[in-house]
Parts: sequence; structure tokens; C-alpha cells
Amino acid sequence: MHVIDSHCHLDFESLSEDRGGVLQRAADAGVDLMVTISTRVKRFDEILAIAEAHPNVFCSVGTHPHNADEELDVTAEDLVKLAEHPKVVAIGEAGLDYHYDNAPVAAQAQGFRTHIAAARESGLPLVIHAREADDDVAAILEEETAKGAFPFVLHCFTAGPDLARRGLALGGYLSASGVLTFKKSDALREIFAEAPIDRLLVETDAPYLSPEPHRGQTNEPSRVVHTAAKLAEVKGVSEDEIGRITSDNFFRLFSKVPREAAGAKAHAA
Repeated sequence: MHVIDSHCHLDFESLSEDRGGVLQRAADAGVDLMVTISTRVKRFDEILAIAEAHPNVFCSVGTHPHNADEELDVTAEDLVKLAEHPKVVAIGEAGLDYHYDNAPVAAQAQGFRTHIAAARESGLPLVIHAREADDDVAAILEEETAKGAFPFVLHCFTAGPDLARRGLALGGYLSASGVLTFKKSDALREIFAEAPIDRLLVETDAPYLSPEPHRGQTNEPSRVVHTAAKLAEVKGVSEDEIGRITSDNFFRLFSKVPREAAGAKAHAA
């Protein structure tokens, strides 16, 4: 099975300490590409350096909702300008997170709309973080889509069926993380079972949410194969088929990524 990890954090300390090993294990597992995701524009240079150093690693640019109030001065124009780099293939991650009180709700919403504007202008997909904020995320997506469509993925999707339905109706994608493999995730598996197979991606969100049978350990891109295998089971297709389908979906959404990059090998450095 060949797969793509559409969302990981290679700059986070638990992965950066052995980045060469992390990338080698991913290659050995059949992970063709990785997108390392920005959480602070102020640290974008670190993210970009990782992507520039490895031919099969790409990146995004954006501000996580936890950090929204720190970067309200970042404009859509700033994001679009940074996204002109050939290695930058997405905007975000941005969105709403009501589980933690890390940033005021108003700041998160302002940042979310700024990132939507950047995605609309650049044509790059918006990577959306949505946690315990289903109604507000859906409402903002619907309001903003009415102003002009933009591509997006609801990353690490663990929300309810209503947000899935409303997001898909707007043309969005859902990305499955290791949570799909958890024993008590029957309701989530049902959402993915009913979702159109041509709108599904897989990811690790590494170093978080390691899938079974590695739950509780530091996650890394190589383990996206376990999530893909579970998604294959949920959709009733072979593992090879789910690898091909989710990769095709990835290239359709992340259209700036050249398909030939999937044949590249990460440098060990």
C-alpha cells in the first residue's frame, strides 16, 4: 500500500529529534508524501526549511486557532504572498477549537475568516481544525462560501455527522486520523462509511493520535498506513485501493503538489 500523510508536524520536538529516522520509516512503510503543517506564521521559516530539505515533504502556512490572538496582524495578503513558494501547498491550519481556552473565540473566528480569504485568493486548500465547534464552523463555512467558493479539508475529522454533511455539501473533504482506529469510534466510522469515497484523505496529525496498535505512543507519518487500512475496511475496499483513491483525492485537493513528487525519496538529514 502506498499512501500520503496529508497532515503532520515534523517541526515538533518529538519528531524533529530523529527526523531522519522518522522520514526513513515513513518511506519504508510506503508513505510517498507528507505535508507538514504550520501552526504559527512566526515560525513559518522553520516549516519551510523542512519542506525545502526533502523532495517528498511539502508544507502549509497559517496560524492554529490556539494561537489566533498572537497573529491577528497576519493578513490574507501576507498568507497569499508566503504561499507563492513552490513548497507551500495549503493554507492553515486554522479554524475553531472550543475544547481548550487557548485563544478568545472572537480571535479564532477572525483568524479563520482571514485564512478563508487567503485560500479563496490563492486557490490553495484550507486545512481546517474543528473541535467542539461544529455549528460555528459550519456556519462560517456556509457564510464564506456564499461570498466565493474555496477548497478545504476538515482535518483529523472527529466531529458529528451534521458538520460532515454540511462540509461535504460545500465541496469539502474529510481527513481520517488515527482516531478512526480507536475501539470506541464506531460513530466516527459510520460517518466515514457514508461519506463519498472521492472526498476522503488520511493523515497522522503526528506526533498526536497514534492509531491502534500504537495508541498512546508518539505518532509519526509511517503509522498512517494503519489508519488507511481501517478506512479500507470501513469502505469495503482493498488496502491497495484505498491507498490509490486517497492519493488521487489528495492530488485533486492539493493540486499544487506535482504527482512526480510521490516518487521522490526524502533525504536522511
